[in-house]
Amino acid sequence: MDYTFWLEWAQFAVRWLHVVAAIAWIGSSFYFIALDLGLAPEPGAPKGVSGAAWQVHGGGFYHIQKYTIAPEQMPARLTWFKWESYGTWLSGFAMLVLLYWSQAQFYMIDPRVMDLAVWQAIAISLGSLAIGWIVYDLICKTRFGDNNTRLMLGLYVLLVVMAWGYTQVFSGRAALLHLGAFTATIMTANVFLVIIPNQKIVVADLIAGRTPDPKYGRIAKQRSTHNNYLTLPVIFLMLSNHYPLAFASQYNWVIASLVFLLGVTIRHFFNSHHAHKPKPWWTWGASAVIFLLIIWLSMIPKADLGAQDDDDTAMWSPAEARFAAAPGFEDVSNVVLGRCSMCHSSEPGYDGIGQAPKGIVLETPREIAAAARQIYLQAGLTDAMPPANLSFVEPGERAMIRKWYRAGEAGVHATAADRSESG
Repeated sequence: MDYTFWLEWAQFAVRWLHVVAAIAWIGSSFYFIALDLGLAPEPGAPKGVSGAAWQVHGGGFYHIQKYTIAPEQMPARLTWFKWESYGTWLSGFAMLVLLYWSQAQFYMIDPRVMDLAVWQAIAISLGSLAIGWIVYDLICKTRFGDNNTRLMLGLYVLLVVMAWGYTQVFSGRAALLHLGAFTATIMTANVFLVIIPNQKIVVADLIAGRTPDPKYGRIAKQRSTHNNYLTLPVIFLMLSNHYPLAFASQYNWVIASLVFLLGVTIRHFFNSHHAHKPKPWWTWGASAVIFLLIIWLSMIPKADLGAQDDDDTAMWSPAEARFAAAPGFEDVSNVVLGRCSMCHSSEPGYDGIGQAPKGIVLETPREIAAAARQIYLQAGLTDAMPPANLSFVEPGERAMIRKWYRAGEAGVHATAADRSESG
């Protein structure tokens, strides 16, 4: 089987792992946030217990107690909640490599935004994740970070700047995905480099009979709070690559910035609810207004950039040019225009479809060449498209698509290697 076949299955397997790990991390995170906020003083509790709760689940009753520092005698076994976070980031990074780095010419590089070599796009991708964590961590450790509210506002400004910056370098799809990866890197680094090490210092002090420095718990709590408010926006950004109304808007960076505010309003309501405080119902109104503003921004027509002229092949990416030059492109274009464009067009003609599915428009040679991989996977290698074969694509036409794509794929890999060496 060909490269794309194995790559697709590798992406599927890693994506599956990523979703499972993320469910475990987010689930445990939300549970412990709710638990911590909901604990209440309990009469007759052991010395050092600051709060307790009774819970029922799966037919069993659970009595949970939280110690302000630790029990008088440390238990022989402690369960550390960390691998959920590590597994989520590692599998997410693997997805970044398998999908965006290995196919940067399709998913990251848009010459209309910035004409990058593959190695340059990858270097910016990796460098931004590392530098982002360093900047965030340094800010947290300065006197500016002593005030939690001020620090949260500073973090928001950093995220807005990164949202705008990514859209100046990458395609819209990659920009929002990278903003999610940037945020998720901060969250996991908080766990790996701050929260868990601080907890280990406290445990070591307790075992040795020393009184732990309260600063370690305070710092860990601060980073945990950041993770609490960043979780929902990260999920939105990771899902955004499936929804062009979010990533293909000219205001995609503004949409992403508003999503972070949306995460704050939603989490504030639930945090207040778990803490048994008066419910801030106003947050639902604020969340609705923010989401409606996001929808409105997505409806504004994208500015027509001169570099978007589909007839100017000089503006095409190397991948687009290679697939357009591959043997059989003209025949495949005729098949696509005849079998696919009734839905995948700027004004779909099929009843019930208001816009091109997944934002993929297939009306011009450049658009067809740019969507080569999707066409191959959806209509060549499988018969997923059109649904139920509504436009009656013939087996010979699917074979034609496969032959054309494989010829173009060989050329694309050769071009990517040439650009990397010459860059």
